Amino acid sequence: MTAHILVVDDDPQIRALLSEYLTEHGLRVSTATDGQELQGILAQEAIDLVVLDLRLPGEDGMVIARSLRSQFTIPIVMLTGVRDEADRVMGLELGADDYIVKPFSPRELLARIRSVLRRTNASSAEPQRVREIRAYRFGDFELNLRTRRLRRVDGAQIALTNGEVNLLAALLASPGRILTRDQLLEASRVHDNEVYDRAIDIQVLRLRRKIEADPTQPLHIVTQRGAGYLFSTAVETIY
Repeated sequence: MTAHILVVDDDPQIRALLSEYLTEHGLRVSTATDGQELQGILAQEAIDLVVLDLRLPGEDGMVIARSLRSQFTIPIVMLTGVRDEADRVMGLELGADDYIVKPFSPRELLARIRSVLRRTNASSAEPQRVREIRAYRFGDFELNLRTRRLRRVDGAQIALTNGEVNLLAALLASPGRILTRDQLLEASRVHDNEVYDRAIDIQVLRLRRKIEADPTQPLHIVTQRGAGYLFSTAVETIY
């Protein structure tokens, strides 16, 4: 799936311009007008990068940036005024990854976004402290582990039971690795009062009906006869 960018700006023309331009260049875009909307989107979506205007009326962009950095490791590209050097310095000290000065060209912003995403992806591939996984992406789907929701790239929600979420998360955590039925059954349990005697094959069948184009010819969850199941699709981990 493409990277998901969140643009936070109170100017509707800027939001519309960037949403259209970034989408045309292969990015998925959501927009917000203030910090409250930003938090609402972050609670529902796995965002890869935030473009944040530091001069939001009625709100201090620095406070929003500080709050964002204290909660997440999401990269931040700041939008600042031509004379706001102090803001740029403070924003970078707060942990912003880059900035661009208004007025700017969408082309330059796109280049900076791609540059930050490349650095972030390269950094995440290096050994470092254990970080919280926010979501998994595969094929046309994204599983948000915080909201425990599965959605397609077109935004459609796919209803899953708690057991199905846990089962899918276990498979996505080990792509290309065969997991036995016992391992998957243990992973799909949620509460002690749940019924555990249903075969894992039934849960896999139900999950296939929701994520496979043809459940009879599965491309994601592949049966390994006599061994278990393997998730064969490439998986992107979102921190």
